[in-house]
This record gives sequence, structure tokens and C-alpha cells, in this order.
Amino acid sequence: MSIRDIVQGSDTKASRAFDSVIFVLIISSIIAFTFETLPDWSPAAKRAFHIFETITVVLFTIEYFLRIATSPEKRRYIFSFHGIIDLVAILPFYLSLGLDLRAARALRLFRIFRILKIARYNRAMARFGKAISEAKEELMIFFFAAIMLLYLSGVGIYYFEHEGQPENFGSIVHSLWWALATLTTVGYGDVYPVTIGGKLFTFVILMCGLGVVAVPAGIVSSALSRVVRNEDQKEE
Repeated sequence: MSIRDIVQGSDTKASRAFDSVIFVLIISSIIAFTFETLPDWSPAAKRAFHIFETITVVLFTIEYFLRIATSPEKRRYIFSFHGIIDLVAILPFYLSLGLDLRAARALRLFRIFRILKIARYNRAMARFGKAISEAKEELMIFFFAAIMLLYLSGVGIYYFEHEGQPENFGSIVHSLWWALATLTTVGYGDVYPVTIGGKLFTFVILMCGLGVVAVPAGIVSSALSRVVRNEDQKEE
């Protein structure tokens, strides 16, 4: 069995063990990153976090270069989604070595991208990715329709509420915040209509907002069902 079979494969004990080790490292790294943000850690604990982070990054780096070395199309892997995520997961650590602590803190934010590496080692997430890919055209159409609805909502509430609440609806740009909170059914309550026309308009937008939340879920759910059905047919 070659290194390529272990790194790139998924149908042998060695390849599954390799994937499991990387998966555990990803989860451990995310947990460590989360708990590291707690205040009042002792200097010894902070050193332990740093040592663990260093070890993790070294192992991720080895994995990254192994995948490049064993990939039949190296350039394609480097610029693929997984290749970019693998690079982003380790690059901030090396960049922060030459920067002061203030810059390093900003780069550490990119460590959360390691969670995206999980998709490679989880069959359910892989299915979800396929479903998104299959439904991308429908989702793009819906996305543009949602943007148009968002803009029209901002324009509509501006004309209804501008005179009554110039401090909250001073322009269409200001009104877009209300439109976003209303269409997504978040409803922070910090800005709300006071005129009769504005309230009626808000009711219509709230009804549309229910569709904004429900439609993408239905599209992805349908695509996911197709992916699962196709996989089951292939296995049979």
C-alpha cells in the first residue's frame, strides 16, 4: 500500500485511520481555540495551548504537503476548495510568527476555517455539499430575488415612514437595515413603523419573509433527497 492510497483513498483501514486522525485533530484544535479565549488562564496553561497549537499546525502542514505530493493533479488540488481551506488553516500561524501580538490576534480569527476541513471527513456533510452544488442554480435565482425584495422593502418603508420617523428612516440606505431584520423575521424591535401605511406594508413584508426563510430550506432538502437516493441506487 502506497502513501497515495493512504492519503487520497478512503476504502482501506489505513486511509480511514488517517482520515480519523485528521478529523480528531480538527475537532481538538477547534475546542482548544474556543477554551483558549477564556480569561485568567495561568502562564503554564497558555504555554500548553501554544504547544498544542504548534503541534497541530505542524501535523496539518505535513498533511497539506502530503496531499500535494500524492495528488495526480497538484495544481488543481492547490486551487480547489479543499486545498485553499487546508492552506488557510495553517497559514495564519506562520504569518503571525513575524508580527506583533496585535496583528497576530487578527490572524488567529482565521483558525475557525479549520472547521470547514471537517466536510472532507464526514459523509453527511459531503452529501450536503453535493446537494448545494446540485441546487446552486435555483439558489442563485432565489438569492437575486431576495436581494430585489430586500431593496424594494427598503424603498417602500422609506416612503411610508420617512416623514414620521426621519431619525430612523432618513434614507433608503437606513431603511435597508429594517428591511433586512424584517425579511429574515429577526425583528430586533429597535426600528418599527408607526404609520398605518407602514404597518400594513410591514405585514406584507413579514409574509414574504416567511418565504425567504422557507424556500432555500425546501430547495436544499429536495436536492439532498436526490443525492441520498442516487447514492443508495449506486450502492445497490
